[in-house]
Amino acid sequence: MVSLTSLASERTDLSPEARNHIQMLVGEWTLLADLAFADLVLWLPTWNDGGFIAAAQIRPTTGRTTLPQDMVGTYAPRGREPLLDRALAGRAVVAGRDPAIDGLPATREAIPVWHGERVVAVIARHSDLSRASIGRLEEVYLEAADDLAAMIAEGSFPDSGSVSIAGSPPRAGDGLVRLDDRGLVTFASPNALSALHRIGVTTEIIGASMRSLVARFVRRPGPVDEGLALVTSGRAAGYAEVESANASATIRGIPLRHDGRHVGALILLRDVTDLRSRERDLLTKDATIREIHHRVKNNLQTVAALLRLQARRVDVPEAREALEEAQRRVAAIAVVHESMSYSLDQDVDFDQIADRVVLLVREMSAGVVGQVDVRRTSSFGVLPAQVATPLAMALTELLQNAVEHGLTPAGGGVVTLTARRGDGRLVVDVEDDGVGLDLNSHPERAGRLGLQIVRTLVVDDLGGSFEIDVREPGEPGEGAVRGTRARLDIPVAG
Repeated sequence: MVSLTSLASERTDLSPEARNHIQMLVGEWTLLADLAFADLVLWLPTWNDGGFIAAAQIRPTTGRTTLPQDMVGTYAPRGREPLLDRALAGRAVVAGRDPAIDGLPATREAIPVWHGERVVAVIARHSDLSRASIGRLEEVYLEAADDLAAMIAEGSFPDSGSVSIAGSPPRAGDGLVRLDDRGLVTFASPNALSALHRIGVTTEIIGASMRSLVARFVRRPGPVDEGLALVTSGRAAGYAEVESANASATIRGIPLRHDGRHVGALILLRDVTDLRSRERDLLTKDATIREIHHRVKNNLQTVAALLRLQARRVDVPEAREALEEAQRRVAAIAVVHESMSYSLDQDVDFDQIADRVVLLVREMSAGVVGQVDVRRTSSFGVLPAQVATPLAMALTELLQNAVEHGLTPAGGGVVTLTARRGDGRLVVDVEDDGVGLDLNSHPERAGRLGLQIVRTLVVDDLGGSFEIDVREPGEPGEGAVRGTRARLDIPVAG
């Protein structure tokens, strides 16, 4: 898809500053399209002065489109579009016919985009309004569109020095207030009146100071924020948000200037009460979910502690081993819930979980085998919670298996945990340099509960594969230590 940036760099001789101005204008021109009830096409003069290239296009959300076709990338040679030629040669908006005919706006206009000391682009404005569709609201919209068009031709819109103290800006249809040069309200659309009434404004709005109306109902105590005061007085371009006891609204201020003289302002309002309420509900739910994970972790740790105490009281070795294994598995699940309790989303940094699992296995193997070095040598990255829990349990089983059955009780050894991600897969290896877990000579080991749990978690729950193989002894002179490698291969996104 052809972009404005590529067309400007390949087909024009515009300076980087001019391109930035055009980019900023395109970021703001939704307002112009909505106020003018018009389709807009941005035409850039080509580098050889041979014509124009259509670099951007937008349709109004307040009315029907008159240009259903996509114009971006279209070339218009000089002479084919006289309005574009005339606008490029001057600094005034050029109309396709007399706007006074039938009291309707011109169906086509060309707005020169002035920057620095030249016209760097031309905006073609296409509209189709009938007499029946023109009311007081439409008249104010069209007057505001003409004001903005004149400012574009003068190079004063958009304003690069906007005061930005809030998030998503409102649009024309959300609510429009027109101010005079003193900051007094001369017009307020029905949606604007509704937004003002909801935040608590019940007095007469027409003729009142917009700054005073808003300041009276701001929840925060103390003086009005300076940025908010500038925006609502119409003296500064920018965004603000006001919040009363029962409602919230975002405000955008656009000063209007003619020949460098302040003549008034447009104030756009959007009632965001329901949106802010939903955001607070989401934050509450996030906090609740984190608290649930925290409590589940605490409960699991309590269960693990009880299993450990019970294991110490049991004299039968098989029963004690079963209780210790159950304790380890419960502790592994608790590690995942502890990580989830610190996260706002459902993705977790699995490296932290893997390190906790490694530490858990080290603690559980203390005194059982000789000196054991369990290490992680690569990164797992971020994984979804639905993958993290079964994977943590599987790794706990495999690491513990390597410590208990793969290493020599007297000599200990090294257990290495590695991970590789790519092409939507995560491959995890658990390797030891011990005596080797030979399942061919001892097939009964394949039926151990730990390996059955791993196979169920990886194959059934994660949709992956699981295999174990024994590494061959080293060549003479290199030692004859055998080892075991367990490999997990699971699908992951990203």
